[in-house]
Amino acid sequence: MEDSAPARTTNAKDLVITDLLSYRLHRVASAFERGAALQFRREFDVSLGEWRALALVAAGKANTLNRIAKMANIDPAQMSRVVSKLVDRGFVTRSSGPGNSSPIALTEQGRATYEGLISAARARNAAFLSVLSREEIQHLDAALEKLATIAIAMEKAERTRAAGARETNASANSNGS
Repeated sequence: MEDSAPARTTNAKDLVITDLLSYRLHRVASAFERGAALQFRREFDVSLGEWRALALVAAGKANTLNRIAKMANIDPAQMSRVVSKLVDRGFVTRSSGPGNSSPIALTEQGRATYEGLISAARARNAAFLSVLSREEIQHLDAALEKLATIAIAMEKAERTRAAGARETNASANSNGS
């Protein structure tokens, strides 16, 4: 079987942004997100952030604003606005609790909206996977796990280096005063 994928540049001096794996993954992920955002807004009048919050609460993965924000990879201040909209629209309730640790739960209306959203998300997922063979799906899953592992390790290393650089700069500034 012929490989229809374009050859990627491996020579660093010839590398351009469109050859970078991170660029290519971001491009695909962004297209996935834009399509989902348009569909979810049209069919359910729900933003992508609202969908993520509803889905995480419904799945029992997160029940506080901070947990939802962390799992959805959304800034807590932005997630606070999302949750406030969901409360105003009657999709979730927020019990009393300290700050961003107040328990959040779906209402009956929120559960019904989530059911429609997850059905649409499953259909989108099936459509994406339908263009791949079972073997390709297995390879993709394995590759994504490997990429996630190395990406997380590299992020942690960068955070450590950044913290060390801040400490060095702070030390140099205090010694130079």
